[in-house]
Amino acid sequence: MPARSPTCTSPNDGLWQRVTGACRAAFALFALVTLSACEQNSFVPPPPPKVDVGVPAQRGITRFLEATGNTAPIKNVDLVARVQGFLQSINYQDGNFVKQGATLFTIEPETYKLKLEQAQAAEAGAQASLKQAEADFKRQSELVSRQVVSQATLDTSTSSRDNAQANLAQAQVNTRIAQVNYGYTTVTAPFDGVVSAHLISVGELVGASSPTQLATIVALDPIYVNFSVNEQDVLRIREEARRRGMTVNDLRQLPIEVGLQTEDGYPHKGKLDYAAPTINQSTGTLAVRGVLPNSDRALLPGSFVRIRVPLDQQQNALLVPDAALGSDQAGRYVLVVNKDNIVEQRKVQAGPLDGGLRVIESGLKPDDRVVVAGLLRAIPGQKVDPQMQKIESSPASAK
Repeated sequence: MPARSPTCTSPNDGLWQRVTGACRAAFALFALVTLSACEQNSFVPPPPPKVDVGVPAQRGITRFLEATGNTAPIKNVDLVARVQGFLQSINYQDGNFVKQGATLFTIEPETYKLKLEQAQAAEAGAQASLKQAEADFKRQSELVSRQVVSQATLDTSTSSRDNAQANLAQAQVNTRIAQVNYGYTTVTAPFDGVVSAHLISVGELVGASSPTQLATIVALDPIYVNFSVNEQDVLRIREEARRRGMTVNDLRQLPIEVGLQTEDGYPHKGKLDYAAPTINQSTGTLAVRGVLPNSDRALLPGSFVRIRVPLDQQQNALLVPDAALGSDQAGRYVLVVNKDNIVEQRKVQAGPLDGGLRVIESGLKPDDRVVVAGLLRAIPGQKVDPQMQKIESSPASAK
């Protein structure tokens, strides 16, 4: 049986095993150190978001009553034919501005001129008869005083004189009537204004059975502005008037500002002219009227206009940008940053716009830092990094 050959063992085998064991130990130590380092890391929160804040602007403001209304002519008259006849001429251009007394239409004047002359002739005859009757009355009076004629003769002379006086008075009235009718043959402008297009053509018969409308004349300078004030504002105005000791005449002199839909601001100035004595029960409003000069005819009757009336002055009012206000079911609010830079939601009562800023009636203090930009980053109860900004009026909207 052959002999088993002896197993040869290299001296390097033990060395390799020792090296491998050392590497394994080193790797285990490295993993332990790494794991220990990871366990020591902690979460670092991001810095608070930056938001723009500013203290409310403070300045004196004028409180206005704002409304909408319509313009109306201060005078608007239908020109009619008051005598019968054929329209002889039209003496103006449709739509022209005319002065008071200008001749606009002529209605067949010849017939009425002849009637006037006829009445004047009758008046002259009555004057002659009266002169003769008065002379006879004086003569009979002298004869009666000398007892030459009887009293009955004087009575007859007196009656003739009185009758002649009555005839003269009647003739004078007829003459005046003829003069009036003759004047009606010329239709003139009753005031300065713009005349509409004529409704009757030359040659047509007018005034046959009733007065015939020929055209319309409208006065444009000055011009009325009609609008309504709700009952709540009426009560507020009356309370303010009592506080300031204003009378009804003082209220009628309040200035009024008007602007068209296409105009910026309120360029047209006037004053209040009339307020209705009662509130309309069906609408709960008071009818009010203003009057404005309109020499350039910028305002036409029937135009829709914006109106505001200054009511009182307030010193040191607080104002913030309108974009800084939010709203929810509880009303309007602003976001403010407290001394710890924590955002708070503050309920406020908002007033009117003034110079591009919103007046804050209540709920805000002069030193409050109001968030004016970055509102989406400002969350109530969270900390922020406030960046101070100055709140100023917008020049474009401060008209």
